[in-house]
Amino acid sequence: MAVDKYTKADIIDAIYNKTGTNRKEIRGIVDLLIEELKSCLVSRKVIELRGFGTFEVKVRRARKAARNPQTGESFTVASHGAVVFRPGKELKRDTWSL
Repeated sequence: MAVDKYTKADIIDAIYNKTGTNRKEIRGIVDLLIEELKSCLVSRKVIELRGFGTFEVKVRRARKAARNPQTGESFTVASHGAVVFRPGKELKRDTWSL
């Protein structure tokens, strides 16, 4: 099944079509938003966007017995952070019929 991608450029074009604001300004604002989200996640802050969902970093524990499926080689994996997204009620409701 092919996945239809929606890129940052698509978001900028959609905002431009709805507002008529300069594309360069929109790109700057979108870039600032992304940088702010990254900064918050790196600082281990939880990002709550009401009506959309919540982003947070969960710590994955270290493992001794990981394996490369191609070579069969065993190795250890250090503990690390992984960004997790939990959809909000409205997003769940709106995507339920998909």
